[in-house]
Amino acid sequence: MLDPDLLEQLRSLFQPLESRLTLVQSPSDHAQQEELREMLQGVASVSDKIEWVESGHASPVPRFSVSRDGSPTGIVFRAIPGGHEFTSFVLALLNSDGKGKLPDAGILARIKALRGPVRLRTFVSLECTNCPDVVQALNVMALVHDDFQHETWDGAMAEAEVERLKIQGVPAVFSGDTLLHVGKSDLAGLLDTLEEKLGRTESVDTAEGARHEFDLVVVGGGPAGAAAAIYSARKGLKVGLVAGRIGGQVKDTLGIENLISVPYTEGPKLASDLRAHMDAAGVTVLDNRTVEGVADDEATKTLHMKGGETATASQVIVATGAKWRELGVPGEKEHMGRGVAFCPHCDGPFYKGRRVAVIGGGNSGVEAAIDLAGICSEVTLLEFGDALRADAVLQRKLASLPNTTVVVSARTTEVVGDGQKVTAIRWEDRVSKEIKEKELDGVFVQIGLAPNSGAFKDLLETNRAGEIVVDDRGRTSRAGIYAAGDVTTSPFKQIVIGMGDGAKVALAAFDDRIRGK
Repeated sequence: MLDPDLLEQLRSLFQPLESRLTLVQSPSDHAQQEELREMLQGVASVSDKIEWVESGHASPVPRFSVSRDGSPTGIVFRAIPGGHEFTSFVLALLNSDGKGKLPDAGILARIKALRGPVRLRTFVSLECTNCPDVVQALNVMALVHDDFQHETWDGAMAEAEVERLKIQGVPAVFSGDTLLHVGKSDLAGLLDTLEEKLGRTESVDTAEGARHEFDLVVVGGGPAGAAAAIYSARKGLKVGLVAGRIGGQVKDTLGIENLISVPYTEGPKLASDLRAHMDAAGVTVLDNRTVEGVADDEATKTLHMKGGETATASQVIVATGAKWRELGVPGEKEHMGRGVAFCPHCDGPFYKGRRVAVIGGGNSGVEAAIDLAGICSEVTLLEFGDALRADAVLQRKLASLPNTTVVVSARTTEVVGDGQKVTAIRWEDRVSKEIKEKELDGVFVQIGLAPNSGAFKDLLETNRAGEIVVDDRGRTSRAGIYAAGDVTTSPFKQIVIGMGDGAKVALAAFDDRIRGK
């Protein structure tokens, strides 16, 4: 049964509904069928615009779909959407009625242009914090596209299917039996993947609103990008911000305790606050976009986005941040989602009672090893250096665990597997030069971040690590193009430093503008 306080919150949330929404539950003999019925009937009880019916073909697991005014929306759950997925369920209802934050015209045109029919299944864990972003993005696409169905499967209820498909990481998105995507993503990344895998029926190059003009454009929606956009807008400029998602890496951070004057916040909350501040400052936010390149004819910079949109301005600030660094060894890419993972919180449960390795001896690596030791039979941590780099308190905790082993001076050389699953890890002992191998079931990569500078590497000077080289004011090697935050050579990658860097660079760009530089 749903908590009375929660029901009251839902009553308020669904009060503005205008369409008739139907929760269509399939008949089933599953032991948890009644649990799903009680949840759906509870939700339906809070609004006269929502109804529950039981109809259709029998399902081996609890299943329901969402209809709007008698027509299927394309949204299906083969799950009891509790935990993190309850939000996905609530948003599916709001979005079905046109409520909530939906994509703008440019993104809607790209979704509608996907080559159909589109039939996707996403396997999730109800404990996964990354899964809802994928589920919610694909549900939105189902609402927009005329021939798109998306089913959310709870992996715990579909163990046979999980085993048949060799799923070892979530969220895992399938078209038929073909794996299209695994791991965290957002609407922008998923749309890029679907365009690549499924194709497009038409171009949106000439779609209304596909060409945007600004005084200054910021690329990147994390702390540095948001600060740069807000400071620039406060100077009276027409500012646009182009980003895959607002918050960037911050959105994946659960607890933040070092943002000065804010003793504690969480990544999603901070990302939401960044968006609200930009909206209040008058920044035009173009999210769910991927910048593919920049053309510079000195007076005008033109950003080319995937899907055909462009944004022009006389100044650009690059604040694209960083992403999880990959090992770059044989077998890694081939086994991503099939034994190679980056999120111990999301994918750790798939390795319960199994042997895993963690690559990386910094704070993130040692924390991952500690977490995994609670569910895995054995955890081996491999560190390239001759000692762990994590904080002493974490090292002491790791050393106290009986099922963990630390190997230092280890250069990972290969992820061994059969294409369906990981079977071992190989590394070189950097002292003896001996190649060693350990049989195991999974590898968690925790070796830090790599700068997201790829779209600019042919235009701007970068260092060996791929960071954009900047001076003390954030100027790059091209006049009129600036950079801030984790994507640059600025030291120390921290939220508060990124915010300060974004503000500094915005002020420098404005100073150059008024001085005619």
